[in-house]
Amino acid sequence: MSFSEEFELLLRARYPLIYIPTLEEERVEAAIAKSAKPQGNRAVYIWDFVDGYQGNPNDLGFGKRNPLQALELVEKLPAEAPAIFILRDYYRFLEDISISRKLRNLSRRLKSQPKNIVIISPQIAIPSDLSEVLTILEFPLPAVGEIKLEIERLLAANGQSLNSKFIDELVRSCQGLSLERIRRVLARAIATDGEIQPENIELVLEEKRQTIRQTQILDFYPATEKISDIGGLDNLKEWLLRRGGSFSERARQYGLPYPRGLLLVGIQGTGKSLTAKAIAHHWHLPLLRLDVGRLFGGLVGESESRTRQMIQLAEALAPCVLWIDEIDKAFGGIDGKADAGTSSRVFGTFITWLAEKTSPVFVVATANNIQALPPEMLRKGRFDEIFFVGLPSQEERRAIFAVHLSRLRPHNLKSYDLDRLAYETPDFSGAEIEQTLIEAMHIGFSQNRDFITDDILEAASQLVPLARTAQAQIQFLQDWAAAGKARMASRNSGLNSRIQHQLQHPES
Repeated sequence: MSFSEEFELLLRARYPLIYIPTLEEERVEAAIAKSAKPQGNRAVYIWDFVDGYQGNPNDLGFGKRNPLQALELVEKLPAEAPAIFILRDYYRFLEDISISRKLRNLSRRLKSQPKNIVIISPQIAIPSDLSEVLTILEFPLPAVGEIKLEIERLLAANGQSLNSKFIDELVRSCQGLSLERIRRVLARAIATDGEIQPENIELVLEEKRQTIRQTQILDFYPATEKISDIGGLDNLKEWLLRRGGSFSERARQYGLPYPRGLLLVGIQGTGKSLTAKAIAHHWHLPLLRLDVGRLFGGLVGESESRTRQMIQLAEALAPCVLWIDEIDKAFGGIDGKADAGTSSRVFGTFITWLAEKTSPVFVVATANNIQALPPEMLRKGRFDEIFFVGLPSQEERRAIFAVHLSRLRPHNLKSYDLDRLAYETPDFSGAEIEQTLIEAMHIGFSQNRDFITDDILEAASQLVPLARTAQAQIQFLQDWAAAGKARMASRNSGLNSRIQHQLQHPES
């Protein structure tokens, strides 16, 4: 149901007090005015603290700097006169006892009158004593059709025409921005170049990054890593490559639903975060990083509001990849948190969205401690697949060494004994292999020469891998995956290569 349809339904059902959280005042007021016409051609009165009521000459300035008086106009009008009263920034006065009482009195009276009070606010801030009488109505960011109309209007005003393919690309890049921001960034492009050009898409993307930074919930993450940068994990890579075209229009015509997402469970440093970045780069999708801790605010209702804002923004930017790193730390043990149930409500909103979303938001969540995750997170339907990312096998360690060394010493790669390096580093994760190479570079640099295979082996001998310091946790993860709870990301198990090494070198 669209905003207009839902708003008109509330008018017909005589919901007296409606609360709309949005930063787009101008756009929502235009939508309200449009919806008022088929509802008995209701008069629309707009009030703000500085100017009072505006528009109607008879009431011009009424209630200026007096929020309580602003509500008195509702009573002054005849009971049978249909009207909508828009109150800007009125959330700031809701804690006042006189205003709270007045609104509750009006909510009773307006149930039998064709009048509605609409509070427009940039955020949700509702006192508990008004929670029963105020109805929250979400106002979505502009949809594709609305953005396209606005771009075509700006092009016509500038006497410019563009081919439909570029317009579609521009519309897609503008998704997730408010209409005001779209107008502003395109006006900037026209002021700079005299017209809108294909290169201006980068301006739009920068505006999008600015918007995301201002929310302080999501980060627009640059994704430069490639699938080829991942050493090993052949099953996972094959699964991802098979779904590379799943966001295309051809896939929709074929009848394929959008991919939902992945949960990557495994040992720290095995490439889970790298995989999230590589997916976005390979699929040519923007990568949004969610720090779940930012969802939680100190005010009542703020955490739930931020969660809804995050979902709305991610869906508006779709198709995109939403990366949630270490989700086990965010939602681990939520039942025991003494926060009046806020964590449970945020978690409930989040997993309900995971299960029911139809938008092309591909969620990549990573977790190190599977025991900390609530069982609801692991149920089928939340993610397309759960992959276990274990320690790399000897063959995979060789591939990881090759990836790093081809980046660090592309001209000298053949001088390194990759087979020996892979054999001598059992239990090492990808992150530990990278750290070993950095330490080897320090050894070579301190002696004014290039680092060699022996330097890498010396550095490896000094590093104690996590597999030895956290054996119990890793063994639990491996047993959990081996029991069929998750799909193996690798064709070869790092555990097998470790056992093999111990059989051949029992003293190690």
